[in-house]
Amino acid sequence: MHRRVITYSRNVFLPLTNVCQNACAYCCFRQAVGERCVLPPEEAHRTIDVGAHLGCTEALFTFGERPGEVPGFSDHLAALGYADILDYCYDLCLYAIRAGVLPHTNAGILTTAELERFKEVNASMGLMLETTADVPAHRASPGKDPEVRIEMIEEAGRLRIPFTTGLLIGIGETPADREESLQVIADLQRRHGHIQEVIIQNFCPKEGTEMGGAAPASTTEMAETITLAREILPREVTVQIPPNLADAEHLIRCGVDDLGGVSPLTIDYVNPERPWPQIEALRKIVGDADVRERLCIYPRFIERGWYSDTIAPLIHTLQREIEERSL
Repeated sequence: MHRRVITYSRNVFLPLTNVCQNACAYCCFRQAVGERCVLPPEEAHRTIDVGAHLGCTEALFTFGERPGEVPGFSDHLAALGYADILDYCYDLCLYAIRAGVLPHTNAGILTTAELERFKEVNASMGLMLETTADVPAHRASPGKDPEVRIEMIEEAGRLRIPFTTGLLIGIGETPADREESLQVIADLQRRHGHIQEVIIQNFCPKEGTEMGGAAPASTTEMAETITLAREILPREVTVQIPPNLADAEHLIRCGVDDLGGVSPLTIDYVNPERPWPQIEALRKIVGDADVRERLCIYPRFIERGWYSDTIAPLIHTLQREIEERSL
């Protein structure tokens, strides 16, 4: 009998800016425009270089959605020689590729042209659906309109971009909303085949936010949603939980396939109060399953050639290295 395999990606987390046009009621990542509101290039380069030295294979670029829409931000970006945060991110993706680390960008809502551009320098991309429900937590966040997010995920499928999405549990949605959200993702996968993984992420209240006093998502809610996800989603879609947020040892039995990006270097800037487990500790979390490293582009997409010529050599090099380490 084969043992279960639980996968993870070894990454570095690069938050290019905390400035965001959205103002979600649960978010502590978003900050006002001010000094050092953009990650300096030298710091980004140093993080990528050290991550590569530590064997990281993924550079996760995350930043607030459309920060240029926030008054004053563009002046700080211009000081670095850029007119748009996406231009800065693109150049950092090229740097990561040269350093031997595959970029994965989560930039919020992007246009078709922007998705096409970033496909050239990303092994995969992502956007959390969060929920199909219209919840009060998103009332000040134009980018969290479910229809807008679904359309972008669909467009990524049309462009054959390996994609990550997911649900945020406990932000005001109902169990029926969670089921609907999973059905929407499953339908997108059946149409386009581009969904790599679906993250089931638990809401964690943050002090000082509008929802700071709200109850966190319970382990029971998480277990029920993971079980539902495994029932609804096509088998090839991985169900992922963040091991630093959820009761991973308990939930792993509910149908979890993956523990997402785990960094030996950088913190989780979206949930800074929750440290990553050390990579060695993942073996304890998965219990009697095997833990195995993966790239941020899954093998089936490598076999299909769903990547650009720009990153092809690096993908094949890193794939060989991971295969050798797993022997």
